[in-house]
Amino acid sequence: MTIVSQEHISKTPGICGGRACINGHRIRVMDVVVLHEMQRMSPSEIVYQYPGITLADVYAALAYYHDHRAEIEADFENDRKWDEYGKTQPSKLHDTLNAGETSD
Repeated sequence: MTIVSQEHISKTPGICGGRACINGHRIRVMDVVVLHEMQRMSPSEIVYQYPGITLADVYAALAYYHDHRAEIEADFENDRKWDEYGKTQPSKLHDTLNAGETSD
């Protein structure tokens, strides 16, 4: 495991896709950014939303974002691309579940 921002933020291959997340949790830095920057939640409200993390974790995530903005923005862009890809590809699971409903 690589610690990238003191003890609060880590990037571990195989955990959260190797993206920066709060150490010991599967809460990504970009999740905190969405709540704070886009949904206008205060750090205290974010801690209330995720009681397993601390205020220091939230501030560390926001500091990491501001120090590594290009990395986190690239993560957002990658997610957008996968969302768009998913809209154009049929879901085999969806088809299988629907087939089970119609056979009854």
